[in-house]
Amino acid sequence: MQPAPTHRASFSIGSEADARRVVDVLTEVFFEGDAAVAAFERPDGQWDVTLHFAAAPDAAWLRELIATSAGNEIAATLAFDIVEARDWVRASLEDLVPVPAGRFVVHGSHDRDRVAPNKLAIEIEAALAFGTGHHGTTRGCLLLLDHVLKSSSPRNLLDLGTGTGVLAIAAAKALHRGVLASDIDPPSVRVASENASLNEVGNRVRVIRATGFGAPDFGQAGPFDLVLANILANPLRQLAGPMARHLAPGGRVILSGLLTHQAPAVIAAYRARGLVPLKHLRIEGWSSLLLRKMS
Repeated sequence: MQPAPTHRASFSIGSEADARRVVDVLTEVFFEGDAAVAAFERPDGQWDVTLHFAAAPDAAWLRELIATSAGNEIAATLAFDIVEARDWVRASLEDLVPVPAGRFVVHGSHDRDRVAPNKLAIEIEAALAFGTGHHGTTRGCLLLLDHVLKSSSPRNLLDLGTGTGVLAIAAAKALHRGVLASDIDPPSVRVASENASLNEVGNRVRVIRATGFGAPDFGQAGPFDLVLANILANPLRQLAGPMARHLAPGGRVILSGLLTHQAPAVIAAYRARGLVPLKHLRIEGWSSLLLRKMS
């Protein structure tokens, strides 16, 4: 069946706090299924907010709603268009090619046969979007993980904010040992578990739902020799203290999900807790950091 076209409304706003406030208002106004609301940070620090509708929205009413929540200047920039009807999953698969990152290659099922036999293949479907390996933050984490594994073999590992599970899967495949993975989002917990099974490491990757380090599982599984955390800059800064407490002496942490201009503040927060930066990768405007806890 040919999918129906989607009606789209979009605008940009200047800060994360403003974007979150407006998104909160929009998600409260629209019933589930009436509209899909999403916000994404751009490399220049602006935030793009997009609404998708199955039917054409009332443009005047929506502009008034944006004006109330974000101001008249933002509302004046509200743009409307129609997204053509097409199979977006298939189209995304056509556009995404296998992504190499050191010893790892992230790919979709359509490219399963294109991965070289000397690489560690991680199969993640493009329909799952963030965490496919095509985003600079995920690739940065994989490159830093590959760098760490060239000189050490960490025993206790944690993937904090696992998303699709790609980092936990990579670590489990490379080290052939168990990895604890966590996420605040229940669908992500399910998806990560399914992906671990798909990649034949379901018996090594244990995925739990948790906010930060709030679950008792962290204390039972730690202290950790290596933590992977591909989240966002603000949560990473807030987690600096708990992260340091859950790291073993000499333990390392790979941080990503931050724009390059946000890296100094994140580094400072962790340096204050006794972690020193070892490596800083910059990919497509995003930063990935490798830090080590002093003994």
